[in-house]
Amino acid sequence: MATKIFVNLPVKDLRRSIDFFTKLGYTFNPQFSDENSTCMIIGENIFAMLLVEARFKDFTKKAISDATKNTEVLIALDAESREKVDEMVKKAVDAGGSIYIDPQDHGWMYAHSYADLDGHQWEIVWMDENAAPQNEKTSSA
Repeated sequence: MATKIFVNLPVKDLRRSIDFFTKLGYTFNPQFSDENSTCMIIGENIFAMLLVEARFKDFTKKAISDATKNTEVLIALDAESREKVDEMVKKAVDAGGSIYIDPQDHGWMYAHSYADLDGHQWEIVWMDENAAPQNEKTSSA
């Protein structure tokens, strides 16, 4: 069973991406960072490897998606409250990101989403799992 997750994302400008995510409050592990990549710490066991496109190509035989035009992944992260959801999206927009879907309020679940500088889509979600309807289908969380 896996104990950690590393999401690998291609970026056009590593320094610009580091600056963006630093403004959102994320930190980086210098042990796994160089001029071509960095390890962004999302949680205790959750990491995003941001790799310049040339380095990202070393790990795939497929073409790299242009996330500003195509959706390749939806990254959903939890938040401790509805207010924290909105705070994170506001930080992202203030740092140069954009909103790609209006907030969604299902009562027991609240989500809001932003796109980072490269177009990767991040969903920030608060849930009261005890209040969730049985067999409710959600978008991605």
